Amino acid sequence: MEIKIGTPQILKILNILSWIIFIGLCVEAGIYLFNGIYTMTINSYNARFLDLLDLYNYSKTYYIQEICFISIVAILKAIMFYLIVKMLHYKKLDIAQPFTAEMGHFISNLSYLAFGIGLFSFWAFKFNNWLATNGVKLPTLESLNLEGHSIWIFMAIIMFVIGQIFKRGIEIQSEIDLTI
Repeated sequence: MEIKIGTPQILKILNILSWIIFIGLCVEAGIYLFNGIYTMTINSYNARFLDLLDLYNYSKTYYIQEICFISIVAILKAIMFYLIVKMLHYKKLDIAQPFTAEMGHFISNLSYLAFGIGLFSFWAFKFNNWLATNGVKLPTLESLNLEGHSIWIFMAIIMFVIGQIFKRGIEIQSEIDLTI
């Protein structure tokens, strides 16, 4: 007996996975924001979270800047998955007619978010390299969830190209609809 998995089943699975990832990213972003604020206002020893105590002792301003980079990247990732969850939950993806203006906006927004993640990850990468040359002991970018800036920018470019293809497909679809 052969089990066929069709597009509706795959979309349901993707919807569930997207919800799980979205909730995880929201929790992660909240933890970063909470710990940054807690460290600056209540207990500076909490800077050991993410192993940033050396940075905090070196400069509180640079610590805040690092927490901002980490938080912004986490928030942008959460927003990206919010858009995916919203699109899958409200079933705005019509497989029969995928070239809609809404889908074009969705792909464009994902490309902008991916570019933002790549940009802030790149700034964090440069900032951490500069701090390391000044003798500050820092954790790896992987442990701060700031790695892969070039991959995010590459993904943004690919998504932008796909968005342009969708834009052209939408134009063709509207021309076809007008002629019928």
